[in-house]
Amino acid sequence: MRYHVSLLIVAVAIVAATAPLAANDWPEWRGAGRLGIWTDTGVLDEFPAGGLTATWRVPIGGGYAGPSVADGRVFVTDARRADPRSTAVVERLLALDEATGGVLWTREWDTNYAGLQLIYATGPRATPTVDGDRVYAVGATGRLLALDVADGSVLWQTDYVHDFNAAIPSWGISGAPLVDGDRLISLVGGEPDAKVVAFDKLTGEVLWQALSSDWEPGYTAPILIDAAGTRQLIVWHPRAISSLDPETGAVYWEVPHIVDMGMTISTVVQSGPYLLVTSQWGGAVMLRLAESHPDAALVWEGVGQSDPEYGRVFDTIDSVMGTPVIQGDYVYGVDGHGVLRCLELRTGRRVWETDALIGARANHATAFIVRHGDRYFINTDVGELVIARLSPAGYDEVSRTHLIDPTSPVTRRRPQGQGPVVHWSHPAYANRHVITRNDEEIVRFSLASTP
Repeated sequence: MRYHVSLLIVAVAIVAATAPLAANDWPEWRGAGRLGIWTDTGVLDEFPAGGLTATWRVPIGGGYAGPSVADGRVFVTDARRADPRSTAVVERLLALDEATGGVLWTREWDTNYAGLQLIYATGPRATPTVDGDRVYAVGATGRLLALDVADGSVLWQTDYVHDFNAAIPSWGISGAPLVDGDRLISLVGGEPDAKVVAFDKLTGEVLWQALSSDWEPGYTAPILIDAAGTRQLIVWHPRAISSLDPETGAVYWEVPHIVDMGMTISTVVQSGPYLLVTSQWGGAVMLRLAESHPDAALVWEGVGQSDPEYGRVFDTIDSVMGTPVIQGDYVYGVDGHGVLRCLELRTGRRVWETDALIGARANHATAFIVRHGDRYFINTDVGELVIARLSPAGYDEVSRTHLIDPTSPVTRRRPQGQGPVVHWSHPAYANRHVITRNDEEIVRFSLASTP
């Protein structure tokens, strides 16, 4: 009997040692559920002294859109100009083999960037959204395509300008479409009353449209939350934070909040009954969601930047585009000059701030924060990747490495900033790897604890 028990113990140990560690895809903007949470196990504790080694590199064109990863494929959009002096552009969606980087297929479409802020008009902004055998991609001028993931064939498509009389905002369409059941929900900005449109995800048929377009739609991707026993679609636009019924588009509630220059970019963050938005030109707003019925009320707000060059922020988190995180009773995020701050969740009071993450204060500074267990992987806009722990006691940096060169042009960086180029593309964390891109290449690095 002892012999059989020993054999059983050995067998269990062998199975445990050889069993695959948990790994996950990154099928949409900020990963599954748009939560910015990475759940892979078997991830390294700190970066090797010589930096990370790329498993593959693939040349691509310009764009800010981060990649998505699903079922062994990586999807990313880019753009190229035949004539650099022309606003005529060819946008493209690429499907790559996740393991090798080999190009599986591409799909191109023509557009024109006339009317956009041209220094930033390098390519698409919105991360592709993958849903089973379909991938949805939207270009900077509102061309939305539903494609077959296997071969890139077009299943259906629509054009926000042509089909909905949308006026494209200055920095282009950037809100990644959201799959909800049989619906694909998009921030369109159409006239009249088509700021948000729900399509049948299989056919492209319009199911509903909602919200007035008397002001531009902004740039943030919509999210879904559960509150008061009700599923709610949260759309944050430059005049209000709106909650809609995702099945019908009917408005549950709205809290007015004016954001100058239309710059609603960061993703809305939920933590229990709290809902946070932040922008450089509107400051931070914390709402409390009602428990008995769909509604929300203002808890606190922090004033955003008042001077476009050297204005002092008033101890709040006024992010340009990076999304803050909420951990317990505290909020952590980077303001518009690159200062990492900790605020009390319930009061908005500043607990601490530091320049240690970005390293220098610079206009429009940005960092993308992804939670991994009790720590965070943070991508800075100078192309570095940082592992850190955040707590009310302060910022605890664990490890830092150079990941990718910044290549995107930027204006009005402060003299003490780190150059006239930035890296503003949110990476994908999938299957113990990070995949990131700039205007020249897309690269995959292993973050596994063992080879």
